Amino acid sequence: MKKLFIVSFLILVIIGCNNAPKEINLEKAIDKTWWKEGILYQIYPQSFKDTNGDGFGDFKGVTEGLDYLESLGISMVWMNPFFQSPLVDNGYDVSDYKEIHPRYGNMEDFDAMLAGMHERGIKFVLDVVVNHSSNEHEWFKQSRSSRDNPYREYYHWWPAENGEPPYRHSLFDPEGAWEYDALTDAYYLHTFAEEQPDLNWENPKVRQEVYDIMRFWADKGVDGFRMDAFQFASKDTTFPEWPEGHEKDFIKWYGMRPQLHDYLKEMYDEVISQYDVFAVSEGAGSTFQDAHDLVDSDRNELQMAYHFETVDMSRTPDGYTLDEFREVFSRWDKAFAEEGWIAIFLSNHDNSRLVSRFGNDNPEFRTVSTQMLNTFLLSMRGTPYTYYGDELGMTNIDMPTIEEYVDIDAIGKYKSAVAAGDDLDEFMNELNYSSRENGRTPMQWNDSENAGFTNGTPWKRVNENYTIINVEAQEKDQNSVLNHFRRMAKLRNENNVLVYGEYQLLLEEHPDIYAYTRELGDEKWLVLLNFSESNSNIELPELDGIDTAKINNYDDVLLDGNSMEMLPYQAIIFSLK
Repeated sequence: MKKLFIVSFLILVIIGCNNAPKEINLEKAIDKTWWKEGILYQIYPQSFKDTNGDGFGDFKGVTEGLDYLESLGISMVWMNPFFQSPLVDNGYDVSDYKEIHPRYGNMEDFDAMLAGMHERGIKFVLDVVVNHSSNEHEWFKQSRSSRDNPYREYYHWWPAENGEPPYRHSLFDPEGAWEYDALTDAYYLHTFAEEQPDLNWENPKVRQEVYDIMRFWADKGVDGFRMDAFQFASKDTTFPEWPEGHEKDFIKWYGMRPQLHDYLKEMYDEVISQYDVFAVSEGAGSTFQDAHDLVDSDRNELQMAYHFETVDMSRTPDGYTLDEFREVFSRWDKAFAEEGWIAIFLSNHDNSRLVSRFGNDNPEFRTVSTQMLNTFLLSMRGTPYTYYGDELGMTNIDMPTIEEYVDIDAIGKYKSAVAAGDDLDEFMNELNYSSRENGRTPMQWNDSENAGFTNGTPWKRVNENYTIINVEAQEKDQNSVLNHFRRMAKLRNENNVLVYGEYQLLLEEHPDIYAYTRELGDEKWLVLLNFSESNSNIELPELDGIDTAKINNYDDVLLDGNSMEMLPYQAIIFSLK
């Protein structure tokens, strides 16, 4: 599913962002702030570390890992939901927003974890799921109990005597987004699973409930909010008929109604502006203008744009091209060079593993290609998001049959493929590659049983390569993915040129090399990334002016004047004279 800052990161699902970006004013003063300068680490809590042997990660496991997190050089943690929930969608179906699911511990455990983070200078970002709730939430139980219940208008209902409601698409339910409920002879709306009824944001009482939830957690000390699936929150409650096939342009029809801006301004006034926090929404529309309207500083809504255009290009085994990759990131940087701020990410809980999608997870190249990708993430303008295990180069896990899948998204897509008569061998090949379950396997701490994740039976099978890819082994190897990540994080944390510096693309048509400069004041750095498993040659006038190699995932620099031969997946950052 999906998934905060008063840095709002808007998760921007972009479909054809082809409107012209703003002109860049290089003289504009830089608006510096902590959430721009930080590095965010995402934890999927049930997969991080288990301390009680039940096979699920917990708060105490995160607390035990705080020294490790601090050693990475990260400064923010975003954790997926841990609220009370029937766990139909692994916590993205909340039945009580102010209670902890016992799987993770209790409120005292949470408070201890949060205090431990703050002692180490690490901020905490809460995942707030308020496009919908669980159907086991007390609000929904009341809402469905009778048509005149005070909570009836907390959700979207369509009386059956009016006939079947106009078709609405569900992202998880192949039968659509309306579910009939016999108790009051009416249909309720669910954009995701039928157990996740959509909240009615057009009802001001619902909005006040949400603000109360956010204040509760801000008072406890959380530093940011990630608003899950929030671009879908506002609905046209008349539910007009839409043309057949409209769902193929899902964001246009289901996301970013104009009223959403009013609600975000209200949220800013009532919550965000009252605390030293930031908020990020998953989903930000389909144009750059949509994104700027959400995150530009004068809007008083959100603060950071989080776009999906990169992950969308790599969802199938066919992969992506460097031309696509380079063009997307360059276009987004240009669009936000003067106003607004973006997140830089390549993986999260809704996608398969970083190195398996964008690098090369064959043993020969796994280490260097992961190092190259982490160098990219930590050298671009924007706030970098890294996902647990990517600092080790954790890979996809092989699950060729549907019986092993537990994710509601995967199961729903399989049912749709069966109903459509699709080639199931081809479907399973793609699912095995792209399923988000690849990114949810237990953290690989050491080479003991279950990778040191649990002394019980893990909720999800541990990847078989844990004996090779694990924290303990990489701690001892200065050339490991882990220690390269630490060096790269330190470089970014100590050099604002990698945070605020102007980005300039070079060699924009090179088949293998992604090259760019970062420039701030009198500092200018050159970033060279080989996205190929072969040696590749470049010629750049900037190479005549190199000063120091700030980072290099090889020992060698094969340089001759303004010519250079780059090794497979080599990543080098030079300072220039």
